[in-house]
Amino acid sequence: MDLLEFLQDISKLVWGPPLLIMLLGTGLFLSIRLKGLQFNKLSQAFYLAIVKRKESGADGDISHFQALMTALAATVGTGNIAGVATAIAAGGPGALFWMWITGLLGMATKFSEALLAVKFRVVNDRGEMAGGPMYYLELGLKKKLLATLFAVLTVVASFGIGNMVQSNSVAQVLQSSFEIPFFWTGLFMTGVTAAVTLGGIHSIAKVVSAIVPTMITLYMLVGLVILIVHWREIPVVFIQIFEGAFAPMAAIGGFAGTHLMKTIRLGVSRGIFSNESGMGSAAIAAAAAQTHNPVTQALVSMTQTFIDTLVVCSVTGFVVLVSGLWTDGVTGAALTSTSFNYGLGWWGGFVVSLSLVFFAYSTILGWHYYGEKALFYLIGNSRYALLYKVAWAGGTFLGAILTLEIVWTISDIMNGLMALPNLIALMFLSGLVVSEVKAYFNKKRVVNQ
Repeated sequence: MDLLEFLQDISKLVWGPPLLIMLLGTGLFLSIRLKGLQFNKLSQAFYLAIVKRKESGADGDISHFQALMTALAATVGTGNIAGVATAIAAGGPGALFWMWITGLLGMATKFSEALLAVKFRVVNDRGEMAGGPMYYLELGLKKKLLATLFAVLTVVASFGIGNMVQSNSVAQVLQSSFEIPFFWTGLFMTGVTAAVTLGGIHSIAKVVSAIVPTMITLYMLVGLVILIVHWREIPVVFIQIFEGAFAPMAAIGGFAGTHLMKTIRLGVSRGIFSNESGMGSAAIAAAAAQTHNPVTQALVSMTQTFIDTLVVCSVTGFVVLVSGLWTDGVTGAALTSTSFNYGLGWWGGFVVSLSLVFFAYSTILGWHYYGEKALFYLIGNSRYALLYKVAWAGGTFLGAILTLEIVWTISDIMNGLMALPNLIALMFLSGLVVSEVKAYFNKKRVVNQ
């Protein structure tokens, strides 16, 4: 057995049924304790995120909207384009249903992560907010060892899944679609990444606040046009999804066949890979938000999971299923691209390629912030911030020109392991989350009377 096979076996073990059950179980547990807050407060959450956008005079570095866009930048990417297609190709239409379940329960998880991140955030030596699982693990749960473990895993994962893997995806797309050499893509990506990250969270937030909503809107509009053109197939797709969720479809054409547990596993794992609920990463961005109360940013943060999984992933999934190409043996980004081509001709695939490039680039920016804050936690000061940024830019270049199967697999393992200490904190601090929520809404009711 070579190193890659060994690491892939570890990755399968890490992302096996126990972790997936823990992730779903934590989401269900928090949903019950919060009395379905992600459903009955969703309209208020979107009002805070999209309409109000910021709280004047509150402590923090960036607005609600910018914190949400930074978190979305790190999550909306290859998982939404390639991951959804992979899950459907291998697990059938029912995998999309289990992505929805993951997203709905994950909203409660994301809410709790963000609330705790703001509750236990600190001010660093540069006067910036610093927060996330490492802080509520240490200050809230009093588990310094778990906090350190989370921070180490985050730094390692950031250079892989958040940097090198993303620049590699961009290089592959530009080479296959436009015949641009890997070297020039790497050089350009390094330059534009360094230019933004040197400006810190304010620069990152401004750039992703422009890129992310624009690309999500474009991707969704093109997908919706395809679905409108092929509206007659949509009722059949819904039937396939709900039937396939509990009675997976038998082999059709090149489709290899599956069973219920495989469908559930693929739907849940790809859903979590896409929205990162339970991993704790997005809480690091939430901690930077300007807010008077942890609950308001938590409400904003939970819309990230809704947008990522219930909206963007659904558009990809429906286009793939409407095309009928998921049975032809093609998978990943290629399946999504050919499905968009089926719906709108060559420029449908062009939009997929363009979206993948910008989504991957925004992921690099978002994960830079996560990794930097995790490194700050480990070191205790910002002395090495510039060195980190130089290393990050170098990783972006290397990712574009190297083969990264081992890097991808190691990053996948780190991502999975990040969830373990975070889920422990969410379970044991859930009482604090509930008390904060009760205090917030009781105060609002008094004020409104």
